[in-house]
Amino acid sequence: MSFVRNLRQCVGKLRHHSKISQIKRFQCTTSSMSQKSLQDDSQSPAFPGFADVQYVSRPTIVLPEEFQKIPIYRVMNRDGVIEDSSQDPNLSQEMVTKMFRDMVLLDTMDKILYESQRQGRISFYMTNFGEEAVQIGGAAALDNEDMIYGQYREAGVLVWRGFTISEFVNQCFGNSEDEGKGKQMPVHYGSKRLNFVTISSPLGTQTPQAAGAAYALKLKKDNKRCVVTYFGEGASSEGDVHAAFNFSATLGCPLILFCRNNGYAISTPAHEQYKGDGIASRGHGYGIAAMRVDGTDIFAVYNAMKKAKEYVVKNNKPIIFETLACRIGHHSTSDDSSAYRNIGDLEVWNTTEHPITKLKNYMKAREWWNEEEEKNFVKSVRKQILSQVNQSEKILKPDWREMFNDVYHEMPKHLKEQMDELEQHIKEHPSHYPLKSFKG
Repeated sequence: MSFVRNLRQCVGKLRHHSKISQIKRFQCTTSSMSQKSLQDDSQSPAFPGFADVQYVSRPTIVLPEEFQKIPIYRVMNRDGVIEDSSQDPNLSQEMVTKMFRDMVLLDTMDKILYESQRQGRISFYMTNFGEEAVQIGGAAALDNEDMIYGQYREAGVLVWRGFTISEFVNQCFGNSEDEGKGKQMPVHYGSKRLNFVTISSPLGTQTPQAAGAAYALKLKKDNKRCVVTYFGEGASSEGDVHAAFNFSATLGCPLILFCRNNGYAISTPAHEQYKGDGIASRGHGYGIAAMRVDGTDIFAVYNAMKKAKEYVVKNNKPIIFETLACRIGHHSTSDDSSAYRNIGDLEVWNTTEHPITKLKNYMKAREWWNEEEEKNFVKSVRKQILSQVNQSEKILKPDWREMFNDVYHEMPKHLKEQMDELEQHIKEHPSHYPLKSFKG
């Protein structure tokens, strides 16, 4: 028994000394950590929600004026001269000619369809005047497999990808030849064939959807595609756009957040829309890369878009891509911009700074442009568009029953009941409906 008692006493002493040793080691460790913390306090506080920022000993207000503004990338000056030869994309004559003709086609189509709305032949229209290079230059740098989520001023992207004049005009008339079956407002284009998601009217809703689509691409093995979502500087005030910034940044998505900063939302100049350094500067706050480009310079847009796609696909990270241009036309046929801006201020943007003029000057210097050829091209395009307008307005509207289709994969019972009820109502009151204008 004495042996056991002595053994217990020895074990107790060992435990006591072990605890003291552990306490001393802990005290020593915490003391060194405390000293190290005091030394490192001014270097890098490791808060769970933030890292890599220094402490300071005095309260500091960081003013927006202290940040350097993001520069505007430009290749051509207003005379169409490439200022830095290293930035020449060295595109072929065929490629440059397609760029020029697609911009001219878009410009010509806008003029005719705008007048068609004023004549009461279609209900609504939006022009792209002044932003032709933004659309064509960006589209030319992408692959047709890249997914597009447009806002409503991206018709040039579709022109580049091969959307036909008949598809444009039929959509604006909402007839039975319209791929969207007349369910959308004019200029709300969409094309599954061209990877262009159908436009919807509410501002900004397409941006978080695009972030989701980009995340889905990220999950694919050996993905080479990206998603581009377009929005204006006015739409950037919408909550959905901020959600898209945060989703794409935190999830890590190959997404190009393409802001068309054209100076004016509907009735609201940019200086009333936001403060600070435009839209690209918001990238820093969200942890997103950013670029700012001269939107009147098609080569600058092309080069920058190439670089942007390479970045987002390689790194699985988004980028804010801000183009600066001037919206020369009204916001839409529902707007009179003379009420909130001086139309005389548009003169420079409609002449020397116009994207078509700049590219024309570039082509002239290389003897790639011919005045007679351009006149003949415009004449041919006008003839095609006017002919299509006359044809499209005579095509019957879709069967009214189409409004119930494509909502669900299979029509549920409650929609079937609504359709039957409406059909019975129309049979009883046919004189109140323009049935001759509709199929079926």
